[in-house]
Amino acid sequence: MKRYLIIFTIILSSSWAQNSIASQFSNTFADVAEKVNPSVVTILAKKEIKRNSYHRNNPFNDLFPQDNFNQNFQARALGSGVIVDIDNGYVLTNNHVVENMDEITVKLIDKREFEAEVVGTDPKSDLAIIRIEAFDLIAVDLGDSDKLRVGEWVLAIGSPFTENLSHTVTAGIVSALGRSNIISGDNYEDFIQTDSAINPGNSGGALVNLDGALIGINTAIATGGFERSNRGVGFAIPVNMVRKVMDDLINEGRVIRAWLGVYIQDLDDATARAMGLDTRDGALIGDVVNNSPAEKSGIEIGDIITTFDGKNISSSANLKNIVSSSKPDKRYTVELLRAGKKKKYFITLEELPENPRTLARVESEVESELGFQVEDVTVQLLREYEISEDVEGVVVTHIDRRSEAFSAGLRPGDVITRVGRQNVVSIKDFYKLIDSETRGNTVLFLVKRKDISRFLTLEM
Repeated sequence: MKRYLIIFTIILSSSWAQNSIASQFSNTFADVAEKVNPSVVTILAKKEIKRNSYHRNNPFNDLFPQDNFNQNFQARALGSGVIVDIDNGYVLTNNHVVENMDEITVKLIDKREFEAEVVGTDPKSDLAIIRIEAFDLIAVDLGDSDKLRVGEWVLAIGSPFTENLSHTVTAGIVSALGRSNIISGDNYEDFIQTDSAINPGNSGGALVNLDGALIGINTAIATGGFERSNRGVGFAIPVNMVRKVMDDLINEGRVIRAWLGVYIQDLDDATARAMGLDTRDGALIGDVVNNSPAEKSGIEIGDIITTFDGKNISSSANLKNIVSSSKPDKRYTVELLRAGKKKKYFITLEELPENPRTLARVESEVESELGFQVEDVTVQLLREYEISEDVEGVVVTHIDRRSEAFSAGLRPGDVITRVGRQNVVSIKDFYKLIDSETRGNTVLFLVKRKDISRFLTLEM
């Protein structure tokens, strides 16, 4: 009898413990929702579009009065946002919610409505800051997305499908971290993946941890391709990326990004085996832009960047995001693998050009026309080609054997010290002088090899 009593007591104790844990867990969710809900808003955006589709040969014209084709209609967008600054009324949301909209209305949880103005947008990260003039606002606490772990519980809060469903709270876990190439390979993506239900209208809303701190901005969903609703996979921009973009938009009116000047790709298994590498982590350099920070520091095609500023690089997207969030005009340490050997370089980043792809293409076209490539003088090139340390100019590093330059005697290791009548100090000078010093179809170079200089005339 005593044994049965003990067993019954254990069962009751176990059941009580389970109920207690479940109750505590439920209360945690409720506490987080109560804390964060006042900081989440519903965003209604409108844009007037002029309908002008009347065509003389359109067979459907007779079905509708011609005047109807020139009438305007309104496009509407529904999204969510998060209050991040109560003093200035700043609200954080997705760029695609408010981009190019004529009218933006923000609805608070207490049903107050305010017209909003756009402070700044950043399509590359799909983030935007808007502003409302309101009092008694409550701002969300910003967390630290770098501390997130796969498997952690998170809550998503927003307005799915319709404004009538505002402040909908869904729960799930962090399914994965560092997701990229979800929306576009040209964007800056480092998504938190979650199975917390995210649907159209949740865009710009909050993803929070169980402390009620913002750890992401809900941005995208993955579907089977035929429906708009959630399929258990949603993506949020991590708050540590958000923080940098938000500060730049508020303080500068634009996002200031740093630039390394390389074209990178992931190191897959086949490439790693072909290169005799043990690791699959890192970013493989496919090309180096002329006169870029990478080129100036000595980084070469085929190098594999393994760490940047002490941070391990897992993929090309990882390096892209770390570099872009770094500061221009600041020196950073880069560790890489070259032919299986570890090397360390110091790189001073520059601000990202307005169109780096165009920059690379223009220089490539000039090089193709000339038949050779040049680089700024570096310690590595001085040693490789046994060039005097006091030389100024650009070094020929590659030449097409079918080109006129090769026929005229130009060779790798030659230093071009002058274009036309002007001295050359850097690649930047070189490309500018190619345009200004070309006479007709010819350009004059002063070329130095060892201690001997001579003029060389080439037809463009």
